[in-house]
Amino acid sequence: MNQRLYAFFMVAVISLFTALLRFLPFWVFRGKRAVPPVIRYLGNVLPCAVIAMLVVYCLKDVSLVSLSGCVPVLLSVIAVILLHVWKRSTLLSIIGGTACYMVLIRLM
Repeated sequence: MNQRLYAFFMVAVISLFTALLRFLPFWVFRGKRAVPPVIRYLGNVLPCAVIAMLVVYCLKDVSLVSLSGCVPVLLSVIAVILLHVWKRSTLLSIIGGTACYMVLIRLM
């Protein structure tokens, strides 16, 4: 099979399944059917759990013995926390923390 045709079909199938997974909850819980308590619970708990896992993943390789390695990370984490407490904006916190990290790794 032609490599471009293979890539096209691969992207098409991935797009189809992504759209299907995104629309499936709206199709399943449409109308007057009540959302089960388990689904409501997962909707409340999973976003925080995913963010916590991402934080652990991002900080797992930080070496605390190297000053040039840990200072930019720790200052950026503090910047993210302060921005989020101040403005309550996830997007601003992510952009501000990323910008802070990028500036600090260039300076150190």
